[in-house]
Amino acid sequence: MAVDSPSPEGTGAADSRVSAAFRSFAEGAVLPIWRTDPQGYCIYVNPAWLTFRGSTADAEGGHGWRDGVHPEDRSDHDAVLSAAHANPASFTAEYRLRRHDGLFRWMLGQGTPLFEDGAFQGFCGSCLDITDRRRAEEHAAKAAAEKEALLAEVYHRVRNNLQVMVSLIGLYGRAAPRECRPSFDALGQRVRAIALVQQHLHEAPYVASIDLADYLTGLGQGLMQLRRPGRIAVAVTAARSVLLQPRTANALGMILAEVVAEGLDATAEGVTCHTAVTVPAGSADEPLLVSIVASGIGTGTAPAAPPKLGPRLIAAYASQAEIAVSGEATADAPLILVLPPAH
Repeated sequence: MAVDSPSPEGTGAADSRVSAAFRSFAEGAVLPIWRTDPQGYCIYVNPAWLTFRGSTADAEGGHGWRDGVHPEDRSDHDAVLSAAHANPASFTAEYRLRRHDGLFRWMLGQGTPLFEDGAFQGFCGSCLDITDRRRAEEHAAKAAAEKEALLAEVYHRVRNNLQVMVSLIGLYGRAAPRECRPSFDALGQRVRAIALVQQHLHEAPYVASIDLADYLTGLGQGLMQLRRPGRIAVAVTAARSVLLQPRTANALGMILAEVVAEGLDATAEGVTCHTAVTVPAGSADEPLLVSIVASGIGTGTAPAAPPKLGPRLIAAYASQAEIAVSGEATADAPLILVLPPAH
């Protein structure tokens, strides 16, 4: 089925180069089947092909069948066939072929080289109508694009609303009595951390499945930028990684942000708040654990610290994603999170 060669004689359905055994097999098949000679000319098409095309063997012989290929697909299809004949090897190609009713249908063409005594004799192949599959793929791609656009719009609105909230908290904090300002600062810190968690969820390559190690590492680096350089240090060590569902990743991010915030509340401004996140190794059959330890938690060394709400917030975030929680994020009692199995 190649192009740009002189047309041979005898390209009809009764071409003597097509064996009786091949013809017997092909004429009983429900799929369109074809055969070419070594120069790429069509020397046989079976009844299923003719029924699909609404044509005759003489009209389809040689290069006549090419008239049914969609104009937009001819160049690429010709290139595949020419390459296959130049160096005989099996091939597949997807292209649109005009049906007897004038409609173009997507076909999956497959060809296999034929040899006799080591000499190349041409190709035989078949075609499968994959129009429904192509339409389903196009629909899925369109739906995915619309989903991404919707997620981007939602993220944009959430980010803007959180920025407004941070500004309002700052305004009220500056106007509040001095003894109340640490609480406003802590609230603003938490809202900024919420915005950061949402940002990293949005930026994940695949929003439906988020890599645990990459997510924790990126979020930890982002949290370190929320205060002056050196004030926050987050170290992530992950000996195991899995893909998390969005709700699990969101809850885990909020818990880490809250632990960092609790550490900031409990340490003086000039002290670095260290937070260590560890994901121990384990097999696929073992529960997925995350251990978090933050310096300063439990010491109460910072002056005028805001109310300690961390444990209640962490419990609330964990319950939203069915995460089991134990410990206090201290060196003696690390916060241990047992994540639900990925689905």
